[in-house]
Amino acid sequence: MIHREKAEACPWQCVGRVAFILLEKINEVNDIKKIEKDQLPELAQEIRDFLIRKISQTGGHLASNLGVVELTMALHLSFSLPKDKIIWDVGHQSYTHKILTGRKAGFDELRKFGGMSGFPKRKESDCDAFDTGHSSTSISAGLGYVCSRDVLGEDYYVVSVIGDGALTGGMAYEALNNASELKTNFIIVLNDNEMSISENVGGISAYLGNIRTAESYTGLKMGVENTLNKIPVYGDKLIRGIRNTKQGIKQFLVPGMFFEEMGITYLGPVDGHNISKMMRVFRDAKKVNGPVLVHVLTRKGKGFEPAERMPSRFHGAEPFEIETGLPSVRKKKAAYTDVFSTVMCKMGAREPKLVAVTAAMPDGTGLKRFRNMYHDRFFDVGIAEAHAVTFAAGLAAGGLKPVVAVYSSFLQRAFDQIIHDVCIQKLHVVFAIDRAGLVGSDGETHQGIFDLSYLSMMPNMCVMAPKNKWELADMLKFAIGYGGPIALRYPRGEAYDGLKEFRAPIECGRSEILYDEDGLALVAVGSMVQTALAVRGMLREVGYQCTVVNARFVKPIDEEMLAYLAQDHRLVVTMEENVKSGGFGEKVLEYYNETGTDIQLLQVALPDDYIEHGNVNVLREETCIDAESVFKKIIARYRQ
Repeated sequence: MIHREKAEACPWQCVGRVAFILLEKINEVNDIKKIEKDQLPELAQEIRDFLIRKISQTGGHLASNLGVVELTMALHLSFSLPKDKIIWDVGHQSYTHKILTGRKAGFDELRKFGGMSGFPKRKESDCDAFDTGHSSTSISAGLGYVCSRDVLGEDYYVVSVIGDGALTGGMAYEALNNASELKTNFIIVLNDNEMSISENVGGISAYLGNIRTAESYTGLKMGVENTLNKIPVYGDKLIRGIRNTKQGIKQFLVPGMFFEEMGITYLGPVDGHNISKMMRVFRDAKKVNGPVLVHVLTRKGKGFEPAERMPSRFHGAEPFEIETGLPSVRKKKAAYTDVFSTVMCKMGAREPKLVAVTAAMPDGTGLKRFRNMYHDRFFDVGIAEAHAVTFAAGLAAGGLKPVVAVYSSFLQRAFDQIIHDVCIQKLHVVFAIDRAGLVGSDGETHQGIFDLSYLSMMPNMCVMAPKNKWELADMLKFAIGYGGPIALRYPRGEAYDGLKEFRAPIECGRSEILYDEDGLALVAVGSMVQTALAVRGMLREVGYQCTVVNARFVKPIDEEMLAYLAQDHRLVVTMEENVKSGGFGEKVLEYYNETGTDIQLLQVALPDDYIEHGNVNVLREETCIDAESVFKKIIARYRQ
């Protein structure tokens, strides 16, 4: 066991503690209210130690959770769950909330298949008021709860916790504008750690920076009023006069007062690591008959020096060594994101009109190097995917070649803009869609399993998926030289480096035959090509020949290839890491039905459902798109 003196010098090393004395008393909701006030700092330290130890083993969102330990404790001490409702924006910072609601035993299976989610889940606990996973949603959801409460005549508090990064999302402002009309209590907690996943951008970031550097509003206002009160006769009149001015004393004392202008009472800033101060502010917030915003200042990664120093790296951390903060397993091969990054930088030198757009994810999407090399051609629009797409449409209309790099699940938020602003006008916008297919541990809200369906139904859109890292490079170059809307989707993780010998030129709508034999054919999309090769090996072991086709294009599909396969094959198997509904397999089925082709078709795809968290390989087995499952399906169909 590490001695306390050493722990105080290097607080992140005190996770060597044998027992969590105070945490052992937290077994169900509201147990924290039984802890003595002077023991709360020690409980906060135990929670940090517990989180560091557990996440170092399982992986998970560390920096954001370490930053909100005291804030979460203050909320649980100030409100009564599950009666009162706490809604966490994004939700990846809800680990302390889960501990305080009796779920600490679940951390051994955190984000594993069948285990506890890394996000709030209503099915997990009555204390999780709303399922979240994407940004900028909590104020809208909270406002819905408030109106429901008032219509039904119920009595409880609603608290929406939103980060300063999430506050760059347009949906948050729509909700604030709507909430400003309330005449009943609604508490919004702005968790301001000066950083989302990546550095915040835009006017709201600058505005919050001004507030952080100003003196505390609450203290300043009291000081002014106390001074004026000392003036005989006129002091009280001066105070009333200031209160009655159009702008009010807050606009006079604090830069901007954006929230007050919207009709939302502003309290803060308050130290987000001082529990007693936050509890006092929450008591005041409860008294407001209307929307009230509590501005809380926190430090992301607090208590673990590597996470404080590099919060982006510990946003969604893989298992790591506590002593150094370094990953337990070092990455050996380049990821698809790395390949995209390299090609973008090379193409930037060749194409002076090439520009890159990201929605607050320069690191995650691989655009950091492009930003450093071509700063004037890089645009980070903040957490605003819908704006990013229409902005890119404007760039394209103006003569540039924009590449929008975005995660598959986040692109869903810009569905209308892709249709309305890009595809209708046939504008040349390239969508580089990372994290496509099964993503894994983040669960339902982050699986990229719908993009093939919703993109390929859009007129004028072209949709591609590479079989390996070399094809990703070739497809990106093709997309940059293309003349209209085009999407390139690729999975998370290590890039497949097999099939290097197969590198035919990319032609729009043309697939690629890898192996040409009789009997049955596997037509695979993107990541499923590697699975198709494994299935082919199994089939050959039991005496079956097998053609393997790399589809390359989901839209337009290669009708010539499909007609060719129908000539000498009894069974065609489509394989995709996308839901079945609206996917590649259904387009192949539609082609064969419309042409009256007499051939058996087996569609291998993900079920039309939301897929929970877990290891990707486990999820493939559970959803029956792994090689063994596909092999069994084919044998069962082929022998009929």
